[in-house]
Amino acid sequence: PDLYSDTFFFFFFFLLLTLYHVTGMNGSGPSRLVDPLEDPLPGVGTYEDFNTIDWVREKSKDRDRHREITNKSRQSTVALLHSISDAFSGWLLMLLVGLMSGALAGGIDISAHWMTDVKGGLCLRGFWFNHEHCCWLSNETTFQERDRCPQWQSWAELITGKSEGPFAYIVNYLMYIFWALMFSFLAVILVRAFAPYACGSGIPEIKTILSGFIIRGYLGKWTLIIKTITLVLAVSSGLSLGKEGPLVHVACCCANILCHLFTKYRKNEAKRREVLSAAAAVGVSVAFGAPIGGVLFSLEEVSYYFPLKTLWRSFFAALVAAFTLRSINPFGNSRLVLFYVEFHTPWHLVELAPFILLGIFGGLWGALFIKANIAWCRLRKTTCLGHYPVIEVLVVAALTALLSYPNSYTRMSGSELISELFNDCSLLDSSQLCGYKQVSVDNSLADRPAGPGLYTALWQLALALVFKMMITVITFGMKVPSGLFIPSMAVGAIAGRLLGVGMEQLAYYNHDAVIFKGWCSQGADCITPGLYAMVGAAACLGGVTRMTVSLVVIMFELTGGLEYIVPLMAATMTSKWVADAFGREGIYEAHIRLNGYPFLEPKEEFEHSSLAVDVMRPRRMDPTLAVLTQEGMTVGEVESLVESTHFSGFPVVVSSESQRLVGFVLRRDLLISIDNARKRQDGIVSASQVVFTEHTPPLPPDAPPPLRLRCIMDLSPFTVTDHTPMDITVDIFRKLGLRQCLVTHNGRLLGIITKKDILKHMAQMANRDPDSILFN
Repeated sequence: PDLYSDTFFFFFFFLLLTLYHVTGMNGSGPSRLVDPLEDPLPGVGTYEDFNTIDWVREKSKDRDRHREITNKSRQSTVALLHSISDAFSGWLLMLLVGLMSGALAGGIDISAHWMTDVKGGLCLRGFWFNHEHCCWLSNETTFQERDRCPQWQSWAELITGKSEGPFAYIVNYLMYIFWALMFSFLAVILVRAFAPYACGSGIPEIKTILSGFIIRGYLGKWTLIIKTITLVLAVSSGLSLGKEGPLVHVACCCANILCHLFTKYRKNEAKRREVLSAAAAVGVSVAFGAPIGGVLFSLEEVSYYFPLKTLWRSFFAALVAAFTLRSINPFGNSRLVLFYVEFHTPWHLVELAPFILLGIFGGLWGALFIKANIAWCRLRKTTCLGHYPVIEVLVVAALTALLSYPNSYTRMSGSELISELFNDCSLLDSSQLCGYKQVSVDNSLADRPAGPGLYTALWQLALALVFKMMITVITFGMKVPSGLFIPSMAVGAIAGRLLGVGMEQLAYYNHDAVIFKGWCSQGADCITPGLYAMVGAAACLGGVTRMTVSLVVIMFELTGGLEYIVPLMAATMTSKWVADAFGREGIYEAHIRLNGYPFLEPKEEFEHSSLAVDVMRPRRMDPTLAVLTQEGMTVGEVESLVESTHFSGFPVVVSSESQRLVGFVLRRDLLISIDNARKRQDGIVSASQVVFTEHTPPLPPDAPPPLRLRCIMDLSPFTVTDHTPMDITVDIFRKLGLRQCLVTHNGRLLGIITKKDILKHMAQMANRDPDSILFN
């Protein structure tokens, strides 16, 4: 008992120390990048909205902070415990992110399932039960009519007392449209009134934020609250969208909010982005129940900077989130997603041909969807359509509900549709997709001829395919939370199921043909249509997003079928190659470019032979470059220079004549330092000299005291010569995350290149409008 109590006491003390450290003590000491002798001013080293962070400076600040903690840890036991808790704080943060994201995802799943069912009726045992849970305890449910039980009543039964007939159908139809409009109206109104950033998928903006761009409020608490509520409403309304993409945004909001509890992450933008990369993995983990696929998704698709330490922490956070969701058990079947399936039927080499055919379809659909959706979103931006988002959402919701209700496959939610299409027919299955003729007396699962029920289902699926392909184009990008994973997978799953049934019937009627001979004899269960649906879903999602490795792993984790990795890989790679033939951009990169975010795509090659001197500013006809001299300028002159320009920073040179480079100063740091000096330092006036040198130069006896600003200057700004090829310069910007780079010739300053200049130059080279890069 003494051992247990001692262990508990030590653990409790260590936890208290960690919490004390993360909320106040961590990083309280000076951690200056360039001049550690002076205390940092509040606000210096921070960034304004719609600006890019300086990755090099942020990483240097963190190294200085870590070096100081390590040095102090050798001096005392308390400092050693402080050092241990500093290292432990990252793992504690990952634990909290996983727990919070898993809990929110569970709540979203349960709420969306219930509200989707509310469009069809209510449970008499309790209105909070969804259709499935309501019928669980019923003794009158049969396999043939598993969706019917006396405890669940449709709106027609509740209002008119009748469940059959034309009038009952009309009442149910009208109530379905009413709830669809109600849910979509609430979603768009809440987004518009409280959190405009809560709309859309969120992945394009998260990719941009992870690359170093700052969008204040995009990952804030209001965005999290409204996105969580409206995501449930939007999914429940029946619109052709999914919750998987927005769950990545929700997880990143959780991570950003929790980062404020930890000083190490609150005060360092680069460290915070490591946490956000892990949160993106958590989002996919809870969306698909695929922790490993989530980590690979973050690495392959969204992250800009992904060190090995972030990989381990992403894996841990994804594991915690998946465990939390599994504990909540939102679907009541011990699975993390609604469309989990488990196949065991082997596939044959001949089937690679239809799998590759599905890959071609997925690539063509992906390329077509991106072009059509971007054209529609551009139309929304440039016409009056964008001025009426509420009306647009209501019209699309009404159109979706009106056209989807008559078809049972479009009436059900996207997840339920995919679950139905992935499902392999069992002997007691009452689904229309299992409407085969029974030809054998032993009730075996051998391939059978299609019956009338299956033919009806195939026609409905063909109509559902056309409807889903068209309606998803205009739905994605509206002012409600909208994910693209489920609609894309639904399109592919429908196409795959149609092809799978076709192959099954071909094998049944032609089992003596050359391609089937030897492996598909009469009476054997050769073809699994559900497998084709799964491969088609992967192909279409890969064609739209251009995911490869992470997509295959996600689908593998969904199905638990290791033997289907080769078909999935073949279809996914084919869809990527086909889609890339029409354009190398995935849907998220296309939306980044449409919105004008300053994002340097790591996968894109710079293929032009221009030099740094061709891209830098000032150009030949431009005014000379605005610079500061290391001494000789007054406070008034510096202030007038800053006010007369809109630049984010200024190079510091020895003198106006020599133009020898000394360093670089950010505009924000300069303004904060001057304002602070005027308020707190005696004698600082407009005539005071601004000095960037280490030692103050001699001044006249009657001169006011100088303002020393060497502490805010970056003494090692990145420079390239004027003849540096632009492909090397672009690589430097990508790999080091630079926000600007100075151009010199024989040590003399010539100009400056910013990330925005590179993006404008690349747009110009691609015959696009260079002014489409909106942000500074």
